[in-house]
Amino acid sequence: MREHKNFWDRNAGLYDCFMRKDRAVYEKMYELIRPVVKDKTVLEVATGTGLIAKHIVKAAAHIEATDASPEMIAEAKRGNYSAKLRFSVQDMFSLPYASKSFDVVIVSNALHIVPQPEKSLREIKRVLKDDGVLIAPTFTHAENSFPGKIKAFFMNLAGFPLHSKWTSEEYLKFLQQNDWTMRKSVVLKASFPLTYTECVKSEV
Repeated sequence: MREHKNFWDRNAGLYDCFMRKDRAVYEKMYELIRPVVKDKTVLEVATGTGLIAKHIVKAAAHIEATDASPEMIAEAKRGNYSAKLRFSVQDMFSLPYASKSFDVVIVSNALHIVPQPEKSLREIKRVLKDDGVLIAPTFTHAENSFPGKIKAFFMNLAGFPLHSKWTSEEYLKFLQQNDWTMRKSVVLKASFPLTYTECVKSEV
């Protein structure tokens, strides 16, 4: 994970500016998430600067928002004014929480940038209650438009750690293969196609 921490630590101060162009689609995502987290105990992994956590915290009972990058968490803490929201540096592959601790786990735009996303999903499944919900919106870069491909090319030159280039259909299949059952999915139009998903644990 060190290479990814270096990239995110270096770019933590620029992250919110970079995401502003997708503000409208993120507002839509917040609208989708708020009813799911209403009065629930929530964990967000790969929170970055805490954009999602800060926009949904009023609806939730409590949010633990974590990221592997100390600089990202430092940025997140600067704008945190809610006693219901706690930021901390954690490894998404080895979380310090007891099994079945959370009603909802959110992992947004992260599964495509880690080398072993299935390992992260196993850890998420461990800390999620049996009747809990996984919210996992992810940029599905295989469906990039031509301008999106150009942006992705320059992001790659800058060291952006893209490990999985899924289509929306491939991403949903990946989740199903890792024992998640889809209860909702929608593709949102952003700088890159964003596949919003809500999943529950598959019965095995």
